[in-house]
Amino acid sequence: MELGLKGDPMEFQDRVLKCVDCGEDFVFTAGEQLFFHDKQFKNLPKRCKTCKQKRAPAQGPGNRFTKQETVAVCSGCGKETTLPFRPTQGRPVFCRECFGQQKKSTGASA
Repeated sequence: MELGLKGDPMEFQDRVLKCVDCGEDFVFTAGEQLFFHDKQFKNLPKRCKTCKQKRAPAQGPGNRFTKQETVAVCSGCGKETTLPFRPTQGRPVFCRECFGQQKKSTGASA
C-alpha cells in the first residue's frame, strides 16, 4: 500500500485504516500523514496504537529489535561467554577479554 499523497500539506485529511492485527479501524491523522510525507515513508501504517504498544516489548529502546544473546565457548581461552548476537558457523568467537586482546594485536600490526 502506498501513501498516495501529494506534496501540498493542505491536502492531508484524516483517514480511517484497518489494523492488520486486531481488525479494528483506526484514524491515520492528517498530522501523521504529514510526518510520513516529510520522512518519505512509502507505506501506510498497518497497526493501531494499541497493537503497536503490544509489539513494543519485542523491540528495544533506540533499537529496532532487542539484542539476542547467545551462549558460546571462547575460541581464545575456552571460557563460556555470552554474545550479543548469533555467531556465524565456522567463525571464531571470543569473550570480552580475548576480543580486546585480539583487537589490540590486530591494530598494532596494521
